[in-house]
Amino acid sequence: MKVLVATSKPFAPVAIEGIKKVTDAAGYELALLEKYTDKAELLSAVSDADALIVRSDKVDAEVFDAAKKLKIVVRAGAGFDNLDLDAASAHHVVAMNTPGQNANAVAELVMGLLVYAVRNFYNGKSGSELMGKKLGLLAYGNVGRNVARIAKGFGMEVYAFDAFCPAEAIKNTGVTPVSSRDELFETCDIVSLHIPATTETIKSINADVVGKMKKGSILINTARKEVIDENSLLKLLAEREDLKYVTDIMPDANDEFAKFEGRYFSTPKKMGAQTAEANINAGVAAANQIVGYLKDGITKFQLNK
Repeated sequence: MKVLVATSKPFAPVAIEGIKKVTDAAGYELALLEKYTDKAELLSAVSDADALIVRSDKVDAEVFDAAKKLKIVVRAGAGFDNLDLDAASAHHVVAMNTPGQNANAVAELVMGLLVYAVRNFYNGKSGSELMGKKLGLLAYGNVGRNVARIAKGFGMEVYAFDAFCPAEAIKNTGVTPVSSRDELFETCDIVSLHIPATTETIKSINADVVGKMKKGSILINTARKEVIDENSLLKLLAEREDLKYVTDIMPDANDEFAKFEGRYFSTPKKMGAQTAEANINAGVAAANQIVGYLKDGITKFQLNK
């Protein structure tokens, strides 16, 4: 069996070492395609692969067409909008992600961005504290739960809304469930987004929703760029000089957002999973899931049911 790791943005060397230990133990061949710049390189490399590990690399119908032997593709990370699940199913390929492996890394970034924002981006002016503030989590999956855990250490009141997570399950973790997205925005001083980019969520975070937040509120997005209605949010920020927006996803209209100096911040690239630990965890988890599927038919994290 041949396992291909195809990453335009490579794993750390120590992560590759961990992946190789897993594949070697299984008796599989490991092949690497790193820092590629042309899709043709990926199409060529995947032609004889039985399994594929990617990060943010796009795996679409063209890739599946080229991968005649492919049985499984694993996205090393939680988000999987770079995988064409319909095409995977059409080609009888199992598609998986590795949920939870970078959850703590993203959660720590959320809190780092939050401290930066409430302290006025360290501009020397007096800021505020997090203790006693109400933090709202839109979606309560692996990342949201880790954010809640850390936020409690700051003495914050944590609220959450997740249409797919029972209120009782949220309550059992010491977090207050609310009945709707709008209630979350109306109740909390800070809202952190953890929703995927789906047909229902794309551009769902707009002026109408964010405008429900109280004076001096903060919106944090470490989820997906697509969930933000940028034009709508720009208009709201122009109208509401009390609001702040911080993100690790540079908006398409970054120059426009940058005009709100002191109220907006974006990292230059997606930073949520950019830690050594998350890099290693996600890569090794992907390799283990491939071995588990090929040897024992384990489909625990299969996305294309």
